[in-house]
Amino acid sequence: MQRVCFQLQVRPDRMAEYKERHAAVWPDMLAALHDTGWHNYSLFLREDGLLIGYLETPDLAAAQAGMAATEVNARWQAEMGEFFVELDGVPPDQGFLVLEEVFHLEDQLDHHHAREAK
Repeated sequence: MQRVCFQLQVRPDRMAEYKERHAAVWPDMLAALHDTGWHNYSLFLREDGLLIGYLETPDLAAAQAGMAATEVNARWQAEMGEFFVELDGVPPDQGFLVLEEVFHLEDQLDHHHAREAK
């Protein structure tokens, strides 16, 4: 499972509405995310609008392509695009900046235990 962390910037004047929209995501959008491989998906919003997302997926490109093929995602992205800065018309789920993972506790513990077992 691939762990993905990404960032976007929410417009400061739209943060309250952004939070409201995510408190009640459409049921068909939730199902589409799950069915296309977006698992353990969370969003975190800082008070200045920095949005950090986290998900686990077998394949990020396949998960994005799966969502791009759904009608509900087209509607959701059209509505949500106006909440973000610096996307230049790119849908939010395609325009986010993926962050490099530099540490994962379980990976290092597994590596350490494998060395000890030798």
